[in-house]
Amino acid sequence: MSASLPGGRELPASQYDLGTYWGRVRHSADISDPRTLLVNKAGLEHAKSLVTGYKQGSIKEMNEELWKAKKIVDSTLHPDTGEPVFLPFRMSCFVLSNLVVTAGMLTPGLGMTGTLLWQITNQSLNVAVNNANANKSTPLSTSKIAQSYFLAVGASCSVALGLNALVPRLKRVTPATKMVLSRLVPFAAVASAGALNVFLMRGEEIRQGIDVYPVLSDADKAKLAEAGKSESAVASLGKSKKAATLAVGETAISRVLNSSPIMAIPPLVLIRLQRQEWLRKSPRLTMPVNVGLIFATSLFALPLALAAFPQRQAVDASSLEEEFWGKGGENGKVVFNRGI
Repeated sequence: MSASLPGGRELPASQYDLGTYWGRVRHSADISDPRTLLVNKAGLEHAKSLVTGYKQGSIKEMNEELWKAKKIVDSTLHPDTGEPVFLPFRMSCFVLSNLVVTAGMLTPGLGMTGTLLWQITNQSLNVAVNNANANKSTPLSTSKIAQSYFLAVGASCSVALGLNALVPRLKRVTPATKMVLSRLVPFAAVASAGALNVFLMRGEEIRQGIDVYPVLSDADKAKLAEAGKSESAVASLGKSKKAATLAVGETAISRVLNSSPIMAIPPLVLIRLQRQEWLRKSPRLTMPVNVGLIFATSLFALPLALAAFPQRQAVDASSLEEEFWGKGGENGKVVFNRGI
């Protein structure tokens, strides 16, 4: 993100009010905009140079070109490392990366083998996305990543296969209800395993804590700017396990909020559409219609879910461990990167 670039003058956090939900939705829509994936290396370097120019004072005011450059930088660079997130695992690629996997999981009539393969594929993607976008102040070892991956895969496959076996045995429901329940099995598996995946992949953060920083007042920011330093130069107050628990928990909730409409709305709409004459006469259209429903739902669901909680989370220092009491910045608050 732009905070990782050199310069003592910070850019505005967003064009929108991040203190409101709808402001965060609009900001999240920028970060997750798939069009930023079309920016090549030269375009990224140009965007970085514009942002750096503003931070170093050579560009005096924010303008349309600079806002566009900030959008590219924020959607491409990791806020902790300043390095580009691997393209398939960026939030701006999340809808596209997830599209094929979700369409596979929601394919009607999947057998046991198909269910297993698509659940494994989905959890593999989740592990990669969660690891690429996690708070990097507490890195996860390769062995922990592998352990978390196999636990998440085991959980999702167990839920999916268990529910697939249970639904046909329900005796007090109509065939139509059984069809609806069978189409919602992937939703139950993805929602439960998706939340578990976040906790497993970021468990080391909870065990060791993540870096927290004092919230800077305008006067503090002015002093840093006079010294030619940016907010990223402020030293960490230490690692907080309570902050990590909050960060990981909120991220897990946002994952469920994202997957819920994507995994529930398209299959229910598809059931209704399959009763229409035009689709019964052209069953080959079922797959493209399904993919279209998933894509449209995903475009709306992702920014709504990402905006549920601020990425830069500010809390009272007194709500964390005792070692942070009295060390907060403005209004006694500290801030940390929640991760996405």
